[in-house]
Amino acid sequence: LEEIQDMGNFYKRKVVNYRGTTSDSKEYYTEVVAEWILKNIYLFDYIKPITREKSYKVDSHDGKNKDNDSNREEEKIAMKLFDLSQNQGKVFDVIGKIIDYQTPLKDIQTDKAGKIDLLAYNENEEEKTLRILELKKPDSEETMLRCVLEAYTYLKVVDKDKLLKDFGLPEDTEIKACPFVFYDGEQHQEMKEIKDSRKNLGELIEKLGIEVIYLKEENGEYSVIEE
Repeated sequence: LEEIQDMGNFYKRKVVNYRGTTSDSKEYYTEVVAEWILKNIYLFDYIKPITREKSYKVDSHDGKNKDNDSNREEEKIAMKLFDLSQNQGKVFDVIGKIIDYQTPLKDIQTDKAGKIDLLAYNENEEEKTLRILELKKPDSEETMLRCVLEAYTYLKVVDKDKLLKDFGLPEDTEIKACPFVFYDGEQHQEMKEIKDSRKNLGELIEKLGIEVIYLKEENGEYSVIEE
């Protein structure tokens, strides 16, 4: 019962972020957790969406850190990427244009919900897709399992129809949950092991419809890669 009531915060559990292996089977802890989730995937249906009365689109978001009070590296990177799209017209490969950062999910202060790091919209002949991007800094030690579950939780929590309406996007836009991690970072290394020692993670990513996207930074220039 506790799991059912708290699936919206499951991604925050310590065991989701354990990097080691079990003493008996030498299996990654994250593989054990991913296997449990696969067997109990219906529990995510108990996550209640939060309908935000105010607009998801916050007018004050302009990519400028007015008070210079952000000590979170992720937030600084997010604002830089937003600025590149909004003020310099950059359209990124795969994800298109970044349309917002730190998008609030809460309706009232007591709601247990975070903020979406980045929203990116891509429209072409093949797709109309809004991506919920869960950004991690280059040296992040969070497991890919945590990134996957956090992005998916936000997808379950957000009022999808209202999100599209608030940003003036077509009603038939597909919304995807996407871990947005640095190429060659810890999470990327885990993804390289998906076919042998991290099969449960791979299956979970597929089952939840997760799209993993990589961010690369070279000489101050950012590019987006999908493998």
